[in-house]
Amino acid sequence: MEFTAKQIAELIQGRVEGNENAAVRTFAKIEEGVEGAISFLSNPKYTHYIYDTKSSVVLINEDVELERPVSCTLIRVKNAYECVAKLLQFYESMKPAKTGIDPLASISPKAKVGENVYIGAFAVIGDGAVIGDGCQIYPHTVIGDGVQVGQKCLFYPHVTIYQGCKIGNNVTIHAGSVVGADGFGFAPNTEGYDKIPQIGIVVIEDNVEIGANTCIDRSTMGQTTIRKGVKLDNLIQVAHNCEIGENTVMSAQVGLAGSTKIGAWCMVGGQAGFAGHIQVADKTFVGAQCGVISNTKGNGEQLIGSPAVNPKMYFKARAIDAKLPDMYRQVAALQREIDALKEKLEK
Repeated sequence: MEFTAKQIAELIQGRVEGNENAAVRTFAKIEEGVEGAISFLSNPKYTHYIYDTKSSVVLINEDVELERPVSCTLIRVKNAYECVAKLLQFYESMKPAKTGIDPLASISPKAKVGENVYIGAFAVIGDGAVIGDGCQIYPHTVIGDGVQVGQKCLFYPHVTIYQGCKIGNNVTIHAGSVVGADGFGFAPNTEGYDKIPQIGIVVIEDNVEIGANTCIDRSTMGQTTIRKGVKLDNLIQVAHNCEIGENTVMSAQVGLAGSTKIGAWCMVGGQAGFAGHIQVADKTFVGAQCGVISNTKGNGEQLIGSPAVNPKMYFKARAIDAKLPDMYRQVAALQREIDALKEKLEK
């Protein structure tokens, strides 16, 4: 597929500077640009690349002022990062979707499969499962008994969805992820631990994306819930009875203990951890490797560190940390002086 700068500008409501007939047929990072590619510039740290890039077209913010002329064609937009995301989505939507059921797939006669569905080799669809129209289920994926899957879902290889779970429309789950495994519930006894049966389910609402090797546990009772629009990275653990609010995003290796409630529009950095039975308010920003052990205060709060505190307090504490060795030496010296004075007084 090939598009001109003029066509692209019309699609994203941009303004062309340069050759409006410049042809584009691929994407490239601005520092790795090639002829026929479109790149974008949104981070000021990369501005110097625009003067030498080989890309034919570059998306750039309206307010960026360049120090000298460039050879590429520019498309000025309000937000270059958002616009390249739209173009990538458009490019992805142009790819033909797979359809058809591989003869090596195992589909229960009690399952219901919609129209225009792709089911790959060695995929398994259990008794009573419902697969909506336009879904794509890649090889070795297992959809358990009674699972309900909405329309236009995309499950990559080796996804496992346990019995009874409910998946909304337009949900993407990447390879190796597990939805609905037992929550971690054990009751101690005199000889060890008794397993607490996990009889609930997982509910994933519309427009959710789940990264590779992420695990979302079924609830002890009731449901573990992932609200609409949530985006989860790879290697995330969501324990039993948790709830993640609408449009919240989480980076890799985040861990939620049981019954944690995360609000809407939160942003969570990588390797952050949450204690169980706490509530995190809407629009909370949680930094990487943060340890959240109690309820948060309110909308828009920022937290970093472990235990989690506000950034101002965190950096004050870190500044003191750097002085601790000197303070220790000073205290030790004072202690020696005090000991010497006591000795003299005793004499």
